[in-house]
Amino acid sequence: MPVLTDGTDAAAYGTPAGQEEQPARIRSTATAAHWAEVHRLAVAGRERVIAKAVCAPLAKLWLGRSRFADVAALARATLTLGPDGPSLYYLGWALSSTGRSRQALDINHQALALMQEDGDQVGEAATLNNIGSAYTDLGAPQQALACYKRALLLVRAVGSRAGEATTLSNIGLVYDQLGDRRRALAHYKQALPIFQEHGDRAGEAATLNNIGDIHKELGDRQQALAYYHQALLIRRDIGNRAGEATTLNNMGLVYNSLGDPQQALAYFRLSLDLMREVGDLAGEATTLNNIGLAHHGLGERPDALAYYQRALPLLQEVGDRSGEAAALNNIGGIHDGLGDWAQALTCYERALTVLREVGHRAREATTLNNIGCVYRHQGDREQALACFQQALPIRREVGDRAGEAATLNEIGDLYAEAGDPQQALRHYQQAVTALRQVGHRAGEAATLRDISLIRFGEGDADGAVRAMTQALGILRAIGDRGSEATACFNLAVMLMRIARVDDALIHLRRAVKLAEQGMHPEIGRMRAFLSQLQQVMKERR
Repeated sequence: MPVLTDGTDAAAYGTPAGQEEQPARIRSTATAAHWAEVHRLAVAGRERVIAKAVCAPLAKLWLGRSRFADVAALARATLTLGPDGPSLYYLGWALSSTGRSRQALDINHQALALMQEDGDQVGEAATLNNIGSAYTDLGAPQQALACYKRALLLVRAVGSRAGEATTLSNIGLVYDQLGDRRRALAHYKQALPIFQEHGDRAGEAATLNNIGDIHKELGDRQQALAYYHQALLIRRDIGNRAGEATTLNNMGLVYNSLGDPQQALAYFRLSLDLMREVGDLAGEATTLNNIGLAHHGLGERPDALAYYQRALPLLQEVGDRSGEAAALNNIGGIHDGLGDWAQALTCYERALTVLREVGHRAREATTLNNIGCVYRHQGDREQALACFQQALPIRREVGDRAGEAATLNEIGDLYAEAGDPQQALRHYQQAVTALRQVGHRAGEAATLRDISLIRFGEGDADGAVRAMTQALGILRAIGDRGSEATACFNLAVMLMRIARVDDALIHLRRAVKLAEQGMHPEIGRMRAFLSQLQQVMKERR
């Protein structure tokens, strides 16, 4: 199910065009107030040159401090004096930062035409980056990637290392969205030392945040927290309140995935206050959604539903159609979990309509997948399979390998339930291949577990042990202790089947130890089996 997580940050240029920043350095609030007054007087007096010269550095300062409404007003005032590429650029940036991606896209295309007309390659590259960011937000990753690759050629041609870092980071973001975490991480790690070399602390923080996202998605949660903490310190130091809110949100998501929803809620509430402070309605909606996720994790479905429903009108207000669809998907997920399948289907169908209108193919596939799951829960395997088979080619079309694996797993589950283990195995094995290609280790472990259980059910105990052992190694490597406990228990049962009692006892003891540490729901069953096995061992002696 798609969720609004506010995960990654698109990097952006500080100065869009190859112009002099005049007045040169606006640093303090008092100085900014002075130049804001200069700008006001310049606009009132129709002094276009002065207004343009003040607009760029003042907008840059205010963007760094998350004063998006002020930036939009500043740019619009400058534009009353005539067309201006940099002013349009900053207006597009402010709109994008507050979730108005469709408007931002239109504004940035206007800016791009002016930059190209002026022969300003640096400004053209900067604007292409912002257009790419808008496409990313609108769920058009291939269009975003095309813009970023054009920008990369331009910045390398003019020798702009700072622009190269920005563009590399943004390309990484697209690969992350496509589920190709290895390529995403490679691009982020190319960008990071360039940001550090140039003293671009905002870019450094955004990239650290994005590297944290990759580790979170790969199940390496402690590494994710370490990167988020580095990003948070920088963002607080430079006064980037919106960025701080984003990182707090991401830290909350990690704690939620670690089974600590109360800690997650604490981070989400801090983030919510900041989102409201900077006037980021899209960010506020994201955070309300994430608070809903935490309540969902606590089993508090009515509270979760209430937060999702509070997020929905905010997303509609800012025109974030993709976000609206994601919220509808989450609301549908609550109804699905409650067994209210008719209401779940209504929400999913509404989401599907929105996503087809905006052309968000990746989330269209996710929603088809969700609809298939509802039919599966209703026992309608034929309808479920039809939905999954609609989703699968879209996943492949957009290059979403992780999503492709999710759908292959759903199809495998259907065949397993229908008593066709060979077809189930075929789809699970395709899913493992896709997950390995994108480095999704947690997903790989889960699918290997399913393969193991199928093989065990078919009487292939040796094959089952091999697959479960592979899954166990991955779970240990990524630190997923709860799933490791379950895998150890399952492996112990399988080892007993092939009379490897001593090995079974080792894994069972490990399972119980891990289960006791994390309050595993199967702890009682594990203890009972351990007691029985110890009695068997005692009798053997």
